[in-house]
Amino acid sequence: MTKRAINPDDLSPPVGFAHAWLVESGNGDQRTLYLAGQCGYDASGRVESKGDLPGQLDKAMANIAAILRDAEMGFEDVVQLNFYVTSRNDYATARKEFGRVWREHCGKHFPGMAMFQVVSLFDPDALIEIQGIAAQ
Repeated sequence: MTKRAINPDDLSPPVGFAHAWLVESGNGDQRTLYLAGQCGYDASGRVESKGDLPGQLDKAMANIAAILRDAEMGFEDVVQLNFYVTSRNDYATARKEFGRVWREHCGKHFPGMAMFQVVSLFDPDALIEIQGIAAQ
């Protein structure tokens, strides 16, 4: 079994964590990627689209896409996602926009998912954080 951190150059540099860990076993034919929580951060580590939940979802999904690319995977390999939002009501209001953003990144692929309302996220400007697992 081998493990390696996945930290794409086009994402903000992680401090005290890795953006993901890729675990390979067998002859490299069994691959599991563990995604750290991703927010709508730009390359400098600032939240984009402040106050805009669908905008932050879009950027977080783009960040996940970059991690998947570095691991030679795609959204079709994602098997589980957890969404942490600071407002269930904001999510309910933006559901159609969420669907549009989802289709732009994932098409009709729907992994196992859960959504949790949390009191706050580490960055006070972040409205959503996404964590998950991909496998090949």
